[in-house]
Amino acid sequence: MDPLQKVISIVPTTKVLSLMDEFRDFAFKGNFINVAIGVVIGGAFSKVVDALVKSILMPFISLFTPAEKGYAGWTFVFNGVEIPYGVFLGEVINFLIVAAAMFFFIVKFLGWMMNVKKEEPVVVLTKQEELLIEIRDLLKAKVS
Repeated sequence: MDPLQKVISIVPTTKVLSLMDEFRDFAFKGNFINVAIGVVIGGAFSKVVDALVKSILMPFISLFTPAEKGYAGWTFVFNGVEIPYGVFLGEVINFLIVAAAMFFFIVKFLGWMMNVKKEEPVVVLTKQEELLIEIRDLLKAKVS
């Protein structure tokens, strides 16, 4: 092996540069950026749903089951121990709404968008292709 090539092959900066190049290629691929955008939008969507559950749905449910502190004050007593379940119930409802919304958006809406039939372009055959098709059809008729 050429001594210069041997030195170049063990210089750590070349590995760092190649690692940086690999990271740049990975980070700026379309899929990675799409996932990052999805995470940001998902986080924002989660905040909206969280506000919907905590500000509108749970107070509405609290109208039918009154408590001093709203749903956060819902508790039951078991063997003298008070167990708060209202906040947990609110989080479960929050999760179910997020899961349902994501299901309908991803599975139904995007599925519908991807299954929309695109018009297939009309293929215009050349004279040569028409002649070949005619020959093929004649040969099939002759064999039959």
